[in-house]
Amino acid sequence: MYESVSRGLKHKPRVLSLTTDEDLAAELLMIGSAEKGVRLMLPKSRCYAVKLYNVDSALAHVLKEAFLSAGGDVAISRESMIGMGEQSDVILIGSRKHFSHAVRAVSTDDIAGPNVAAEIETVLALFDEGPVPPLTEDISDPKIRWMYAELHKRTLVMGILNVTPDSFSDGGTFLDRQAAVKHALDMIEQGADIIDVGGESTRPGSEPVSTEEEIDRVVPVIKEIAAQTDKPISIDTYHAATAQAALDAGASIINDISGMTFDPDMKKLAAERRCPVVIMHIKGTPRDMQKDPTYKDLMGEITDYLVRCTAEAVDAGVDEKMIIVDPGIGFGKKVEHNLEILRRLDEFKSLGRPILVGTSRKSTIGHVLGGLPPEERMEGTAATVALSVASGANIIRVHDVKEMVRIARMTDAIVRGYIR
Repeated sequence: MYESVSRGLKHKPRVLSLTTDEDLAAELLMIGSAEKGVRLMLPKSRCYAVKLYNVDSALAHVLKEAFLSAGGDVAISRESMIGMGEQSDVILIGSRKHFSHAVRAVSTDDIAGPNVAAEIETVLALFDEGPVPPLTEDISDPKIRWMYAELHKRTLVMGILNVTPDSFSDGGTFLDRQAAVKHALDMIEQGADIIDVGGESTRPGSEPVSTEEEIDRVVPVIKEIAAQTDKPISIDTYHAATAQAALDAGASIINDISGMTFDPDMKKLAAERRCPVVIMHIKGTPRDMQKDPTYKDLMGEITDYLVRCTAEAVDAGVDEKMIIVDPGIGFGKKVEHNLEILRRLDEFKSLGRPILVGTSRKSTIGHVLGGLPPEERMEGTAATVALSVASGANIIRVHDVKEMVRIARMTDAIVRGYIR
């Protein structure tokens, strides 16, 4: 029997780890709480910290007063506190109930108004509910309709097919067309949901190849794969000409490491084809991205980049709901940057877009595990995949498909309660 210092406790207390409203509701009902009471308690159960950037000092003080009055808390800069700063970043802290009361007050304030209130409510809803689904009945490609239907039930696995002589992990292995096609079909047999075909290595320090050579490498392979499977194929390229040739050959997705910034025609192509497009964060170019990359606010800068690239794509006619975001593990990041991204991955859920994560066999894993070469990084990759899925990744891009499909399925069963 537990002997408590506090008189009357016969069992040791414990802290509950409840990541979903369903888990909390089950615990409350288990002790006999009324259903009405459960509904009232849920908004009090989870704490949020929401960061706003470059807020005018007058608005910062409105937010501070509203959140303190509601029982939450607010952090602003010391300069703004004493009236010496014109702007300040602001961090709002509180339960869902605190946010609800504070946002209601903010919405009626002359300085803040309903727009500020709506922005705060929107990011909270996106963080809790996940990506906004497109209207799949408006999508003509049956492969993409299937993909989005599955995306909102489980984590999808994207198998990597590098048709290159110099990729960091499997360069030269699948340069032969028949070997490449066979590997793609093997990955599908092992459970891959998407095949990602690339014809130019983007490893650190890599040199670009001509568009003509890239097209010659990928198009014949894509044609043969598309003729033998109904699974979506993505083209890993930042050249619009290559993407167009790949889409004509049977690809359905554009995966652009530059976030459609290297080639100005890419946004126009994505808009015209109304195909899903992966917008990835990169700092620099593959040739120079690992030359001492530095950040003042890593997560803020990546988020700003993804928001800006998304806005520019939408302005060019790309359907926002067809955009997938990728924080770009290893693309202009040091080891500590990559680990922080993985630790805080769920912050990107506030963007409201599906999240793709590609950690497979990357150098950060080799570094953490004592200098292991790419072919010995599968266990490390598995750890990053499981944590990514648990933190909200919707698509994982991997080399070792069979093993990572099992990892994703097991993690989905734990985190999402989804068993297939």
